[in-house]
Amino acid sequence: MAHDPIVLDLAGTDIQAESARIRERGPIAEVVLPGGVPAWSVTDQAVLRSLLADSRVSKDPRQHWAAFINGEITESWPLLPWVAVDSMFTAYGKDHRRLRKLVSPAFTHRRTTALRPRIEELITDLLDDLATTPPGEVADLRSRYAYPVPIRVITELMGVPEHLGPPMHTCVDGFFDTSFTPEQAQANYLEMFRLVSELVAYRREQPGDDITSVLITTRDEDDGSQLTEKELVDTLMLVINAGHETTVNLLDQAITALLTHPGQRAAVVSGEVPWSDLVEETLRYQAPVAHLPLRYAVEDIEIDGGYRIPKGEAILASYAGASRDPKIHGDTSDEFDIRRKTKDQHVAFGYGAHHCLGAPLARLEATMALPALFQRFPKLRFATDPKELAPVGSFISNGHATLPVYLDGE
Repeated sequence: MAHDPIVLDLAGTDIQAESARIRERGPIAEVVLPGGVPAWSVTDQAVLRSLLADSRVSKDPRQHWAAFINGEITESWPLLPWVAVDSMFTAYGKDHRRLRKLVSPAFTHRRTTALRPRIEELITDLLDDLATTPPGEVADLRSRYAYPVPIRVITELMGVPEHLGPPMHTCVDGFFDTSFTPEQAQANYLEMFRLVSELVAYRREQPGDDITSVLITTRDEDDGSQLTEKELVDTLMLVINAGHETTVNLLDQAITALLTHPGQRAAVVSGEVPWSDLVEETLRYQAPVAHLPLRYAVEDIEIDGGYRIPKGEAILASYAGASRDPKIHGDTSDEFDIRRKTKDQHVAFGYGAHHCLGAPLARLEATMALPALFQRFPKLRFATDPKELAPVGSFISNGHATLPVYLDGE
């Protein structure tokens, strides 16, 4: 039975309900992106994993997206910054392997684990600040905890000087706001590019033990090549955007889940269930990035069940829908359960060649920030009906605009 494509709600009003409607149409379904741009949403996890690992699927629009090549995608398209950058995020084949090889040294296990003391210090400072909230006064955990933990970690990791931090934070917020007009999106991208270019210039003059300095000097051991200037700036933009928003939403959704599931909250707080299990189930239950633009079919791709993605058409990785696939998680796929056996079977950090390099850092931050919060404020509770929590205003980013709570439980 033929269906009209589902026009995605750009405000992300109810991402999971929309994902369920898409899933009802099969493993892939036609959707409409901003500006009336068509794409194939993939909510079947097995199919999505297969596509993400398939060499016939590209992230380079210049080579493989017919609409981009034909000039149908113009500078006015609000999602252009997601597809037109020069970084490993949009690279394909040997170009992607080259870029990932150059970027990987900045995300070694040593560099990530070395951040533990500094993350702990940042968390303590933020909790001390929250503790100054007068009894009975509402505190917003999104803006005062879930947001500042990862943004401070990633900007310090990147070596962002103090004067560039606040304006960068503003641009990061705008990058994920899919309700922006094309003019707002373009202006936000240009400002972010300018700020990161300024960061690069600063670290060339004052190098340090940070990602920016590492990427400026890293050379390919085989041919001696480095990142080009635009690749460098676009890569750093990717690092700050991905390294921040994903963890903000992970903390946001984990806090929300525990405050609405008291039995499971008691289990993790008591140590009966490890905090790492909470993190994995949160990633599955509410993928921090709901839909990730974009990939493209390098050739016609046939999918079991009589489905087909034609060459040159766009593919939308729908992580929120695929991570709740009932074929993997059964009839309880829409329920939050930290004891779930299949909780680590999600695609919240992607899969295949483009699997998120920063995933270990996000998990480290979450497994430190969450227990610290609930141990410091054992009476923590929502100050509003959780059903009334508003989304951030994006079909990409899956979080809440605010998390109003009472810290003292009064």
